[in-house]
Amino acid sequence: MTAIPVKRSEGIPARRREALYFAVRNGKLLAGLAVLLPLLVLAVFGPLLTQGDPNAYVGLPAAAPSGEHWFGTTMFGQDIFAQFVYGLQATFLVGVLGGGLAAFIGMVIGFTAGYRGGLVDEVLNMLTNIILVLPALAVLLIINAYLGIRSVGVQALFIGLTSWPWAARAIRAQTFSLRSRDFVDLARLSGVRTWKIISREIAPNMSSYLFMTFILLFGGSILIAASLDFIGLGPSQGVSLGLMLNNAARWSALHLGLWWWFVPPGAGITAIVGALYVMNVGLDEVFNPKLREL
Repeated sequence: MTAIPVKRSEGIPARRREALYFAVRNGKLLAGLAVLLPLLVLAVFGPLLTQGDPNAYVGLPAAAPSGEHWFGTTMFGQDIFAQFVYGLQATFLVGVLGGGLAAFIGMVIGFTAGYRGGLVDEVLNMLTNIILVLPALAVLLIINAYLGIRSVGVQALFIGLTSWPWAARAIRAQTFSLRSRDFVDLARLSGVRTWKIISREIAPNMSSYLFMTFILLFGGSILIAASLDFIGLGPSQGVSLGLMLNNAARWSALHLGLWWWFVPPGAGITAIVGALYVMNVGLDEVFNPKLREL
């Protein structure tokens, strides 16, 4: 992601209108939304099209896709479309929770370190570097392996607590460059409190940057969760796209030719993460005047 342009807070509404003008004309952004939004709608309203429990045995084992079972059935007669729908819900939920928590922690630490500087900056920067060098995936594997009850919420919590360092460092650098601007100095001299200066003067000038950071954290949370699910360390109950891949691999769906068991979840994860990446590239072009295509 490129550095944010530095402008006064008063110009933010105009900048938003300008960004919206270019957003509706950006092909990459629209293409990403065209892939992501239907999947999101399916995750929200898809359960209305299913018969309830996604793990219920509702048909013949290993049945190919048909009018009765759109995505076929598993080796045990479970409806794969129902599992896919509920798996999408879990995927979006872990992305929102994990990515949102990581973004929140990254913003709090990044804004504080960048604006305060001095000893506060050194302490928070040291904490960030410690978390940054930790093998996050290995830590998550250990925690999940010894955790008695696993859920999407707990999984998202641990992902969020280990995914924020790079975002904190990036936000710190941007905050450090903005804190010496005239409009920030004016607010400081007027006696405005620190967090009001950050929320009213600095953060609005970084809104586009923060939004793109959240998108990257969103996609990263989904990939980490899918990796944990695939190796059998996903939620103890329920269903997710990663768990669908895990079950398909465990019961040799590839060798048995049951392509309809592993293709939908694999394609779903790829589509969501790929769409988020394409959207991020498109947003970079929207917010950065040098990259815009007129």
